[in-house]
Amino acid sequence: MNRYRFMLVIFFAVLIWSGINPHDYGVWFLEVVPGVIALLLFGLTYKKLRFTDMAYIVILVHCLILFVGGHYTYARVPLFDYVREFFDTGRNSYDKIGHLAQGFTPVLVAREFLIRKKIMANGPWSSVAAVSFAMAFSAFYEIIEWFVAISTTTVGDDFLGTQGYIWDTQADMFWALIGGLVMVFIFKGMHDKAIGKIESY
Repeated sequence: MNRYRFMLVIFFAVLIWSGINPHDYGVWFLEVVPGVIALLLFGLTYKKLRFTDMAYIVILVHCLILFVGGHYTYARVPLFDYVREFFDTGRNSYDKIGHLAQGFTPVLVAREFLIRKKIMANGPWSSVAAVSFAMAFSAFYEIIEWFVAISTTTVGDDFLGTQGYIWDTQADMFWALIGGLVMVFIFKGMHDKAIGKIESY
C-alpha cells in the first residue's frame, strides 16, 4: 500500500508543478485531463480489479509524460529542443514519446484486463485484441485533437502540435503502433510474470 501512496505523491507533485505558469493554461488543461481521468478510473476500480504493479507504474509514467507536455506544450519541451538541434531533426519530437506511451500503456492495460477477467486466454489473440484496442484509442485521440484544432485557434495549434509536418497524424498513430508492439514482443514475459504474481495472492 505504501508504494501506491508514494506513486500518488509523485503524481500530484508533478501535476502541481505542471500547473505552475505553464506555457498556456488551455493547452495544459487539455493535456493533463487524461491523466486525471486515469487516476479517477483506476482509483474507483481498485477494489474490484487491482492491476499489477507493472501496470500502475506504466500508467504513472504515461501521466508524467502528459504533465510535462502540458506544462511546456509538446512542441516546446526543452530537452527535446536540444535533441532537435543535435540530430538536426527539424522539429521537437517529444510528442512521439507521448504517442509511444499511447500505444504501450493501452496494450498493457487491455491485455491485462482481457486475461484477468477471463475474457480471452493468455495467447496471441489477446495480444492482437489489445493492440487493436490501442490503435482504436489512438485514432479516437487523433479525432479529438482534430476537433479541438478546428474549434479553437492558438490552443488548437499547440494541442495538435503538428509543427508543420503534414503527416503528423499518421506518424502519431505509427508511433502508437510501435509502442504497442514493443509491449507485446519485448515486455510480454515480464507482464505475464506480474499477472501470475498478483493472481497467486
